[in-house]
Amino acid sequence: MAGRRRTTPADNPSPTGPGELPAESLLPADYELADLYGAFAARAQGDEDLDDAAVLVPPIALPPEAELTAAALAVPLIGHALKLARWTAPHRAVDEHGDLTEPDHEPAARLLGLAPAEGEPVEREALEEAVVEAMRAWSLACDLDLVEIGTTAKGEHVAIPGPDLEAAEEGDPETVLELWLTAAGIVRELAAEADSLDLDGDEGAEEPGEEADEARLAEVEESRQEAAELLDEALQVLYETTAFADPGQETVPLGVLAALLVVPEGEEPDEELLGDITDLMVMLDPMLGDLAELGLLEHRPIDPELFEEEEGPAEAAGPWPEPVSATEEDAERFGMVRLTPLGQYAVRQWLLEDGYDAPLIGELAQGDAETLLRGISETANVMPDRELLVWLDGREPLAAARELLAAARGTDTYSPVRRLLCMQALDELGAAARPAADEVLDDEQLGGAVRAWLRSQGVEVAAPERPMVLWTMVDTFAAQLLTSEGAAEVLQELIKGLPVTDNPASFFGEVWRVDHPYTAEVLDAVGELHLERNVAKEARKAAFKARSQKK
Repeated sequence: MAGRRRTTPADNPSPTGPGELPAESLLPADYELADLYGAFAARAQGDEDLDDAAVLVPPIALPPEAELTAAALAVPLIGHALKLARWTAPHRAVDEHGDLTEPDHEPAARLLGLAPAEGEPVEREALEEAVVEAMRAWSLACDLDLVEIGTTAKGEHVAIPGPDLEAAEEGDPETVLELWLTAAGIVRELAAEADSLDLDGDEGAEEPGEEADEARLAEVEESRQEAAELLDEALQVLYETTAFADPGQETVPLGVLAALLVVPEGEEPDEELLGDITDLMVMLDPMLGDLAELGLLEHRPIDPELFEEEEGPAEAAGPWPEPVSATEEDAERFGMVRLTPLGQYAVRQWLLEDGYDAPLIGELAQGDAETLLRGISETANVMPDRELLVWLDGREPLAAARELLAAARGTDTYSPVRRLLCMQALDELGAAARPAADEVLDDEQLGGAVRAWLRSQGVEVAAPERPMVLWTMVDTFAAQLLTSEGAAEVLQELIKGLPVTDNPASFFGEVWRVDHPYTAEVLDAVGELHLERNVAKEARKAAFKARSQKK
């Protein structure tokens, strides 16, 4: 997860000097990613509310197609399916259902290395298990159309290699990933079906009959649907968790995953919820194991010995993954899961198919600086800091800084956010950007911000004139109004840093005359949120004057 904000009022409550941005000003990257995600969208006057922003899917970074393709081909079940499909050339006899005939069962298992070569000793039970695995691979090859089933002129049923086999064997990314995704979808459905009720269960629950059978079928279908929805929810939670995780921290204890699905936000699990978490863990564990077999997940199952051990005191009975006395080894016994890059790819494709916006990090960083800053400012579903890093990567620092500063100018709806993002980008560039900042010291829109930035770099620079100080103050506040969507707690911290004197009427008498597109809105916010009544009153009066001035 993202770390603590770099600068908060608690860390640095002192107001800045003339011409400097308030120390409490927060750049987009200063927010927790979970808070920033879904909330970073400049809201223009008259724009419709973004109330559904919190349900947006966070952007993720995927490795290149070549890496995903190699990972898909490395999945044993996929490799077995490809090998069996090639084995059918030029054709191979199958039964009327398209299954391999009995004489080919053991040879197929040997071909895949699941059973010893013919003549070598092997236990019958082990050979039978190898054949079952080989038939699973054959079934997948048929489902993926890696083999085609037909009938000869003599009426014999035969299998031949499918049209996509050669491209898959050659590692064509589009073909391989499409085949793997289809396989993942099949396994996803089968995992939910395996968790549904058994038609033979509950013996004696009802007398045999047509109505009883229909009721049982309906019960099984309802259970299958519930399992499918649970698995989908778990996969989406893993997807979002992985998006926000620091590299190497993507593994999630199974208990934490279950808790995220069960425990209401902001609540601590009570005894009843702990029981629900346990049940959910047990339900998810085998389904996740099925998906792990296809490379979608890395999964450490629940230690089966946990269910055989004698129960301890009630306080220690629940499988909460991080009890006070639990060690890392203890937590791992309750199961661990990690969504792989292939898994991220699959879940993203399924989300897109369901109509979700599931962007990739870097999609907004493909053009020039203006395209970058406008894209980040005007997009609801974005991680600004990561887009900036993608754009800066490989660019000459000084040229990039000049381009960003030029793109930050303007007085349109999103211009304050562009300037805020520009300063964040300069932070990333560091000392290499100083010459570009020096060139705009007297720019009425950029001068105040770059002077404050240069001071943060340890560079001595003259304070700006009063008009620039006030304009920069309004611009900084406007950017926070836009990026925080008016969150009161964020804005109140900014308000504390306003250099309001003992004569607020005089201060706001200057502010309302500032020629900035958001002057009235900034004063409105101060008037609504300032804790001192006389200051709030003067701010509201100034807002009215500023609005009248625009007419």
